Amino acid sequence: MRKTWVAVAAGAAVVGLAATGFVLLRPTPAPTPDPAPPRAVAEITRGDLSERTLVQGQLNYTGERPISGGAGTLTSRAAPGATVALGGELFAIDNAPVALFTGPLPQWRSFELGMSNGPDVQQLEASLGQLGYFWGGADEIFDDNTRIGIRLWQEATGRQVTGEIGLGDIYFAPGSVRVASAELAPGATTAPGSAILRVTELGKSVKVELKLSQQKLAVVGAAVEVELPGGSKTPGTVTAVDPPRAPEKQGEGAPGDSAATVPVTITLDSPDDAAAFDRAPVRVAFTSETKTDVLSVPVGALLALPGGGYGVEVVQPGAAKPKRVAVETGLFAGGLVEVTGQGLDAGTKVVIAES
Repeated sequence: MRKTWVAVAAGAAVVGLAATGFVLLRPTPAPTPDPAPPRAVAEITRGDLSERTLVQGQLNYTGERPISGGAGTLTSRAAPGATVALGGELFAIDNAPVALFTGPLPQWRSFELGMSNGPDVQQLEASLGQLGYFWGGADEIFDDNTRIGIRLWQEATGRQVTGEIGLGDIYFAPGSVRVASAELAPGATTAPGSAILRVTELGKSVKVELKLSQQKLAVVGAAVEVELPGGSKTPGTVTAVDPPRAPEKQGEGAPGDSAATVPVTITLDSPDDAAAFDRAPVRVAFTSETKTDVLSVPVGALLALPGGGYGVEVVQPGAAKPKRVAVETGLFAGGLVEVTGQGLDAGTKVVIAES
C-alpha cells in the first residue's frame, strides 16, 4: 500500500511540473499599439493671393536741402531738431533775422512798390494774411495794401519798418520745416551761397534702390508695406521713381558693384507711425504679382506624387483615410500656394505634412 501512494504522489508531481512548465513557456502577448495621433489639417481658402518682394530701404525726413544767406556774421540760428513754422526765425545775420514764409516759389527778388506782378507777390500776401497782417484777398499785385501789411509785420516783430522786404530777408518753403543740421555756428562769417542750415519737411519718406530686374515694381501710386525697426508695419505709397543710375564711385580703382539701380521714393501714409525714428533702416514689401479669386492651401499640404506633380490629401468625413487628389499649382506667396483640382473648393479640409 505504501508503494502505491508513493507512485501516485510522484505522478502528481510530474503533472504539476508539466503544467507549471506550460505556463512559464507560453509567449507574452504583443502590446496593443497606441492610436495614431491626429494629423494637422487646414481649410482651403478662396481669395486674392499676392507675391511680395522685400527690399532694404532708408527712412528719413523728406526734402532735405540747404539754406544760405547773405554776407555778414551769423549772430543766431535755430537749433538742429527744431521745427520752424510760418513767421518763425531760421537764423540772423548781423542781428537781422530771416523769417520763414510759405509758398512753392523761392524768393528771387525784393518786394517793393513798383515791382511787376507775379505769383511770388501772391504767396507773400497769403503768408502775411495767415500771420494776421493782411486782410485783402491775396493777388499778384504789390500795392499799398501789401505795403501796409509788411509794415505791420515789421513793427510787430521788431524789424526796421520800411514797407519793403529785401532779397534774403525771408525764406519761402511749402510749409513748416525741421532743422536737420547746422552748417555754421554763431560768430561764423557768412557768404552768399554758403549753407547755414540744412532743413527738411516734416513728413517722412523711404528711399530704396531697386535692381534693374526689379524695375517693374517701381510704379508711382503703388501701395507698399514698410517694416519699421522693432517689426511694426505701416502702409506707404510710391511717390517718385528716378531714371536708372550707376552707383557712385568709391575712388579710383576701388572695388564696387557696377550694376545700375533705380532710385525709388516712398511716402508713409501714416507718418505718426514712424514718429520715434529720425532716420533708420527699414524693409519695404513690394507686391510683384497678384492672383484674384483663387483657391490656396498652405505649402505644407502639398505632396509629391509618385508619377510626378503634386497632390493634396483631402479629409473625408467618416472615412478612415484621407483621399489623395492631384492638383495643379500656381502662384506661391507668403507660405500659401494657388491650387486647382477635382472636387476642391473653399472650406475643403486637407492634411498638413508634419514638419
